[in-house]
Amino acid sequence: MNPLVDIRRLDQSLWLDFISRQILQNGELKARIDNDALRGVTSNPAIFEKAIGGSADYDDTIKEQARQGKSAEEIYVGLAVADVQAACDLFRPLYDSKDNSSDGYVSLEVSPRLAHDTEGTVAEARQLWKDVARPNVMIKVPATKEGLPAIRTLISEGINVNVTLIFGLERYRAVTEAFIGGLEDRAKTGQSLARIDSVASFFLSRIDVLIDPMLEKLVADGKAEAQPLVGEVAIASAKVAYEMYKEIFAGPRWQALADKGAHTQRLLWASTGNKNPKYDDLKYVEGLIGPKTVDTVPVETMDLFKERGKVADTLEQGTDQAHKVLDALPGLGLHLDDLTQQLEDEGVKKFIDPFGKLLDSVEKKRKQAAEGAEALK
Repeated sequence: MNPLVDIRRLDQSLWLDFISRQILQNGELKARIDNDALRGVTSNPAIFEKAIGGSADYDDTIKEQARQGKSAEEIYVGLAVADVQAACDLFRPLYDSKDNSSDGYVSLEVSPRLAHDTEGTVAEARQLWKDVARPNVMIKVPATKEGLPAIRTLISEGINVNVTLIFGLERYRAVTEAFIGGLEDRAKTGQSLARIDSVASFFLSRIDVLIDPMLEKLVADGKAEAQPLVGEVAIASAKVAYEMYKEIFAGPRWQALADKGAHTQRLLWASTGNKNPKYDDLKYVEGLIGPKTVDTVPVETMDLFKERGKVADTLEQGTDQAHKVLDALPGLGLHLDDLTQQLEDEGVKKFIDPFGKLLDSVEKKRKQAAEGAEALK
């Protein structure tokens, strides 16, 4: 049995955290959909920087658009939109099927430079939604304080949203409130709530990357009680977030929206590639398998899970222990709200930097094409 296929038995959906023109054109993405039960794709500026800056696959299009006088950012958006459209079309049969389970989506991110600009985020998200022109695109919006009202507005307009860069539980709750509020705003206007989908992307490995060294230092300083917490904070946070999900999407307030056709905003586990050589590379995949969730994984992690992954309903195991892990942190001087805010700030920067590199790479190719065209005159 292929573990990638078997995981559907537990109602978890695997999405691929990668996109490139190469895998769209050589049949690799379609093969993963057909053979490995792949149910969606996520992208971000770092992924596009790797795809566009690290290959010649886009050069002809860049040259053509450079000759039309387009800027580097206009060219990038055109390239990204074209790739996302092609991927959306490959997933369209799944999206249209009776067993879509809110899957078949491809995510495209607004410019990370707009992370603290509510109006700018809304305007760009609307434009990307219009440009891609596919019902199974999700527009990625960061869960910054400025992103929250943008999420509510976009959901109220019927635009699917992948809320990204969630690290903390209180921010996760605020994200669900923005989603539910957006649906309520839309319901008041009498518009349909059906087929408006959203995921809340909770980032995992980066939490442990930040907090583990702090815990290890405490252990070295004689605080032995910190030792059992090493490597546990991210998964504990995710398990408590899932508990919150089940509580939030229940009761009369949610039921009123569900009766009008609304789907829940599923949790999506992101940053699932292991970054610590001490841990198993499948730590963040195998540890959080459970119903009505999505896991977006890098190519290498997906291939490894196919080879040796163990499928078991792990998400709701050890919930009491998860609470104990989180409850122990303040007594050690570690305050999750402050640390997760730091992670959010760093996360925005980690997308802004590759976005800048991406535009620099496109600009370099654009200039070469423009100069070549000028020389031919």
